[in-house]
Amino acid sequence: MRKNVTGRTVVIVAVILLCVFLITVNRDEWQFPKSLATLRQNLRHNIRLGLDLKGGSHLVLQVHVQDAIKAEADGVMERMKDAMHKQSIDYASIDRNDPATVEDADKIEIDAKGVPATKTNAFRSLIAESFPQWTLTPLNATDYRLNMRPSELVTLKRDTVEHSLQTISRRINDLGLTEPVVQQYGQAGTDFEILVELPGVDDPASVRATMQRTAQLEIDDVKDGPFQSRDAALAQKGGILPLGTRLVREPPKGGRGESWYLLARTPVIRGTDVRNARAGQDDMRSWEVSFTLTPDSGKRFGRYTEANIGNRLAVVLDNEIDSVAVIKGRIEDSGQIENIGTGDAGSNEASGLAVDLRSGALPATIETLYENSVGPSLGADSIHAGIVAGLAGLAAVIVVMLVYYKRSGVNAVLALFLNTVILMAVLSFAGAVLTLPGIAGVILTVGMAVDSNVLIFERIREELRAGKAIVSAVDAGFSKAWWTIVDTHVTTIVSCAFLFIFGEGPVRGFAITLTIGLFANVFTAVFVSKVIFDYDLSGRRQLAELSI
Repeated sequence: MRKNVTGRTVVIVAVILLCVFLITVNRDEWQFPKSLATLRQNLRHNIRLGLDLKGGSHLVLQVHVQDAIKAEADGVMERMKDAMHKQSIDYASIDRNDPATVEDADKIEIDAKGVPATKTNAFRSLIAESFPQWTLTPLNATDYRLNMRPSELVTLKRDTVEHSLQTISRRINDLGLTEPVVQQYGQAGTDFEILVELPGVDDPASVRATMQRTAQLEIDDVKDGPFQSRDAALAQKGGILPLGTRLVREPPKGGRGESWYLLARTPVIRGTDVRNARAGQDDMRSWEVSFTLTPDSGKRFGRYTEANIGNRLAVVLDNEIDSVAVIKGRIEDSGQIENIGTGDAGSNEASGLAVDLRSGALPATIETLYENSVGPSLGADSIHAGIVAGLAGLAAVIVVMLVYYKRSGVNAVLALFLNTVILMAVLSFAGAVLTLPGIAGVILTVGMAVDSNVLIFERIREELRAGKAIVSAVDAGFSKAWWTIVDTHVTTIVSCAFLFIFGEGPVRGFAITLTIGLFANVFTAVFVSKVIFDYDLSGRRQLAELSI
């Protein structure tokens, strides 16, 4: 028996050393601290605090999914016009309505008017073959209405929210913020809201601006211009723009007034073709952003520029012209957005634009519904209150266990401390964020650990009262309490699983810490406590009475 106890003691010591290593080592470098200052720094790095403890910003954003549906409808209208032109199907107008709210996103529709009655069959066949995602409803002999199918609407809205969530996550990560929380908020498919929590950020203005920029980048073929105004451009074209073109504004810059250019509606390069982007300065110390294209788009851009030397290209950002340049030679894989500005303002704008281009464009406008900044003093108060509550509860538990169960209570106290060490080691290794509900989970774990020891000790007492020898009573007590402990822990873990699946944010943190603590509790309350009993009972001095 002594040999068996020694082997199990080695396992416990190994677990303790591993936990201490995981708590104190820097997870990025995996080096043991060599000084007290390094140890404190590693502890702050490993035990990360959430928004409610560290302070920071809490935002709820709403995705304007109607923008994505409008963009889809605009693309359908352009393709429809081209297809009808190729099949010689005349029309008076093709336009859509313009709902302004998320609630009216499903009401977006396209109206095609003035289709000749003789072309009815051809028009119906065109819509059915080329635009199956839309349903066609005749209004009269020449007018029709197109509505997106409900299943397509659901898919588009879901994809828009998911794309927005991923883009915002990439932008925040590029800013170097630690442990941000970006997740869908509210009921999926109806609210179209995103929850963003930024621990340690008490001024979210710049972060919010970065998240909300759409950063739609295009490189378009310049057909004509510049014009002094939109009206002047329309007047020169007889009030009707050529097919496949659009007018885009160039804002005032460098002492020049605004200008308007006639651009091709189909871009040569889109923001999705950008592989990387970085901010820099030119020879005149003005900030610019250099971007690199993906291999496929680079080859396509190279063929286009080689065939259009001498023509002009416009860099369009968020539907405004940033710059217009003459193609002087083949351009294959890179480009620049120039004259962004000088000084700190230019640096911030260029850096933000580079982040936006790297992370991709938002598919829809983002609106801030709710914003709250939590100061670090509130976090400090929460930490202090949590520590006081935990220490007070722990002290009370220790006193009761030592007074009521005497020397056997020491087993429970040692197992309790080891349980806490294992819990903090797992949280540290996993890089989990500790929140106030997480601290509540730790405190509840302490209660569950004590409960397990109480079950075991009372079972041992029953066996001793039944007249069994001490060794037999201890073995029987652990054996009979085992399945009761398993039942209580399994039911609690199942409850935690539901909290994790259906809960959000802090609720999940509570479920995670409690689940880890429960697994650790099974190890400490059963395995460790049993080893301590066996160590005492396997000594040379045969115990005549068990202190319990």
